[in-house]
Amino acid sequence: MKVLTPRHVEKMKQIVKHGKVLTDISDRFSYSFDASFGTFLPDAVIQTKKIEELAELVKLANEEKIPVYPRGQSTSLSGGPLPVNGGMVFDLSVLDDVLEIHEEDLVAVVSPGVLTGDIHKAAEQKGLMYPPDPSSSHVSTIGGNLAENSGGPRGLKYGVTKDYVIGLEVITPEGEIIQTGGRTVKNVTGYDLTKLIVGSEGTLGIITKAILRLIPKPPASETIMAVFDSLVDAGSAISNILSSGILPAKMELMDRASIVAVENYEPLGLPTHAEAIILIELDGHPLALKDELKLVEKLCQSVGATEVRIPQNAFEKAEIWKARKLVSPAIVRIKPTKISEDATVPRSKIPQMCARLQNIRDKYHIHLVVFGHAGDGNLHPNIICDKNDSEEMQRVEQAVAEIFTTAIELGGTLSGEHGIGTMKSSFMEMELGTVGLEMMKRIKEAWDPNNIMNPGKIFPEPGYKLELN
Repeated sequence: MKVLTPRHVEKMKQIVKHGKVLTDISDRFSYSFDASFGTFLPDAVIQTKKIEELAELVKLANEEKIPVYPRGQSTSLSGGPLPVNGGMVFDLSVLDDVLEIHEEDLVAVVSPGVLTGDIHKAAEQKGLMYPPDPSSSHVSTIGGNLAENSGGPRGLKYGVTKDYVIGLEVITPEGEIIQTGGRTVKNVTGYDLTKLIVGSEGTLGIITKAILRLIPKPPASETIMAVFDSLVDAGSAISNILSSGILPAKMELMDRASIVAVENYEPLGLPTHAEAIILIELDGHPLALKDELKLVEKLCQSVGATEVRIPQNAFEKAEIWKARKLVSPAIVRIKPTKISEDATVPRSKIPQMCARLQNIRDKYHIHLVVFGHAGDGNLHPNIICDKNDSEEMQRVEQAVAEIFTTAIELGGTLSGEHGIGTMKSSFMEMELGTVGLEMMKRIKEAWDPNNIMNPGKIFPEPGYKLELN
């Protein structure tokens, strides 16, 4: 990779006629970090709403072998947008002009800088729904969601981001602008480049527009909170409900540490004596929901639920789901550093994963908080620590490695929705195997032979190991 020179910067400024090329140290530092770990200073930051200008910059970068890093709001928890090799950062959060709902086609057309929460609001105004709903949707951009293939609580019933992307506009590593897919739900022409690019974490190109599939919004919903005095029993309840023929829209788990943290942060009347709670949302026809509600209540009680709460109005429902949203901001008040993982296991292995996480917590003497989208096996073990305490961080690194290993041993995966980035790259071969990882590398090399697109992500660098500092 080449270092950006004054000559390069001058060429960039000639290309960017409708935006900015930022090279001051203060501007560059603002783009050197995300919500994960590490600080990497880019050589320049570009802000422009002109797709053609971005494409010309990519052509320049490819010719000169300069790294390019697409970036949204940088809520990434895996190091996705970090400019680990310097080069150019493209601030795509400024591309926020297009948000169109085409209700007759059941699609939305969006720019990458549009907030995902704004897509939710626009769709609901038309009686429609865009199902993927990451907890960061009020601050994260759809471009970042596309790059990481984000999920969220509704992933249990409705799937993740890739299940709703039917078309893209993309700048290739050579600086060409291509279209993949389209506005039809059925499209089987050739290779599915759309699915290849979604979740590729910016390593294959830059998404500049997306066509998203929408669905009719369900007419009604009900919420349940089930309280347990055992985290493993809560995991068993989840398995039993999913085996009963009922498919909830959401099924979220909170352990005692997260319950206490939220209640201390903002009192909501949560049962702080409980070892775990499950938050369940059922949606569909109002008459069907009545029967499902009764069955879920019985199933929870059959495996040891000490209490089942059913909110009676919209405000009470909102308060329950507010508790789940508050976990992340609440737990960082305990210690300054939060390591958020999203190890995912088959649904049948949730009780075992819960038990193993408790063992890891005790083995390494760490402050481990467990919550997440338990209905689809996507748990979020969060470790609360202080990165300035080197002895503690050594224990944390060992614990994180064991969490990843455990998930894979139980037939799971390194990532359900946060991506690989820099944080999990050294564990890729453990999950994919040598040949599987090599096949992915071949795709990357064929698509981006000069390795300018978000280098240093997904694929482990020689000698790299996990370091949380």
